[in-house]
Amino acid sequence: MDFGLVLQTDPPASRVVSLMKRAERNGFTHGWTFDSAVLWQEPFVIYSQVLANTTGLKVGPMVTNPGTRTWEVTASTFATLNDMFGNRTVCGIGRGDSAMRVAGRRPNTLARLGEAIDAIRDLAEGREAEVDGQPLRIPWVRDGKLPVWMAAYGPKALALAGRKADGFILQLADPYLTEWMVKAVRAAAAEAGRDPASVTVCVAAPAYVGDDLAHAREQCRWFGGMVGNHVADLVARYGEHSGLVPEALTSYIKERHGYDYSHHGRAGNPSTDFVPDEIVDRFCLLGPVEAHVEKLRALRELGVDQFAVYDMHDAQETTIDAYGAEIIPALRR
Repeated sequence: MDFGLVLQTDPPASRVVSLMKRAERNGFTHGWTFDSAVLWQEPFVIYSQVLANTTGLKVGPMVTNPGTRTWEVTASTFATLNDMFGNRTVCGIGRGDSAMRVAGRRPNTLARLGEAIDAIRDLAEGREAEVDGQPLRIPWVRDGKLPVWMAAYGPKALALAGRKADGFILQLADPYLTEWMVKAVRAAAAEAGRDPASVTVCVAAPAYVGDDLAHAREQCRWFGGMVGNHVADLVARYGEHSGLVPEALTSYIKERHGYDYSHHGRAGNPSTDFVPDEIVDRFCLLGPVEAHVEKLRALRELGVDQFAVYDMHDAQETTIDAYGAEIIPALRR
């Protein structure tokens, strides 16, 4: 199992770079950031510094979207970083929850997302692609490589990830839901004539190491609210009891009343008081080292290839160091 570190690009950018360096020293292989141009600093500028200050860490957004930037700009940015630092990027992509909504736009359709996955990958790897009806190719790309991993929850999005994406990003760490969604992605991959095992599975969730469970829950409760945004979209699209989405995912948002993106992804988010302890415990990794190792082994058995730690709380360095000293070695033995 690989391990990634996920950060928001809050200023100063030097702290993001410092934490990514610390993560690599502790055995993490991937460094991810949020990508929402209004809420945080521009991540691609910071990736250049992260890559320059690490030796093998792979970086990318968790996640970008096909509406904030034109597809050729996204592809060229990845290709430039890869040319400078040797194919060390991954394009995490989704419909664009915070990035689009904060700017007053609707998240992208799945149809547009599917087209963008193909086009961005092709352009970044030097092949011709069609962008808004125009055939384009980036002529200076040589030996480019860009895996594109798609974030998804709902049945149509999971099917799209299975058909087109190189990896699947699931932003929650509940084993029951992980099993359900991984099966859906792999079934779609097989139906499309792909090798299901070729789709990398990345689970991303907050992790907090320590014995004070009540404090850990309060530091990570924001995550249930963030996931709740996506769940609310699913309920609006499919209905509360459609059978297309597990009740274990949809039932907890009944008490949800709006969401303030100014607190998005932050500990103490007042828009997440509807999230019960049970959901925090299911979606996150909390408690002593042994609890993390046990849950990660269960996820690995379900086919998870990478666990990406959302490190947005009051114990960032402690979490990175605990994973490096005890948890990562236990999962790699």
